[in-house]
Amino acid sequence: MSHRSIRQYTAETVDDSTIETIVRAGQQAAFASQAYSFLLKRDSGNNPFHAPLLFTVCIDAYKFECIMNKRGWDETAMNDVFLFILNMQDACYAAQNLVIAAESMGLGTCYLGMTPYNAEKIADDYSLPERVFPFVQITAGYPAENPKPRPRYPLDFTLFEDKYGFSEETLDSAMERMDLGYLREDYYKKAGYMIPLKGKEETHDYSTYSWTEHISRKWGQWYPQKDSILKILSRCGFGIADKNNNS
Repeated sequence: MSHRSIRQYTAETVDDSTIETIVRAGQQAAFASQAYSFLLKRDSGNNPFHAPLLFTVCIDAYKFECIMNKRGWDETAMNDVFLFILNMQDACYAAQNLVIAAESMGLGTCYLGMTPYNAEKIADDYSLPERVFPFVQITAGYPAENPKPRPRYPLDFTLFEDKYGFSEETLDSAMERMDLGYLREDYYKKAGYMIPLKGKEETHDYSTYSWTEHISRKWGQWYPQKDSILKILSRCGFGIADKNNNS
């Protein structure tokens, strides 16, 4: 309930025992086939936010396919779309367990969601084989800031029992809760971050620009074409668009 994204870290290093503990906690997450790997870089000078630790959580089909080969099974039998979804679940569970464990030991963390678009560079940096896909990165270290937890949607916009559905009033209330929560903290003003509009006149300033507008500008303007991410997946060995799925 107290999770925050931490983007400022002290210079204190994280000892090997703590790293091993949080990685082992990540491994204890539920899994279908443990189809993930963690990469680690200890380089605060170059890591995002100068974090002492940078974990890269990879979707890793390569390891189990090596096991299948040892067992005499054809690793190409399952379609890559469903395989990727299952492996993505494994990676998500492990990443979240690692983050919760890190926070329980006094560390701060921040997910870096744009990792897939940097997958080829990461693959080169770590000499990754095909069928290993950098999925999400996590910075970690001892916090040098103490932000409040960010707001979340109300439960009636999140939990639906027996039947999905919500009213216009519920939608408006959810949007207001998110926006007022960020505006109270001057979150975007302090960060100096407003996503530029493409082909539209700007009608917001930092007194009105908040989370729902920010997220709408992301999903309403960024990466409209799927070709680039499909090419990255293909170059990492996952034929989502052209292998075993008739697309």
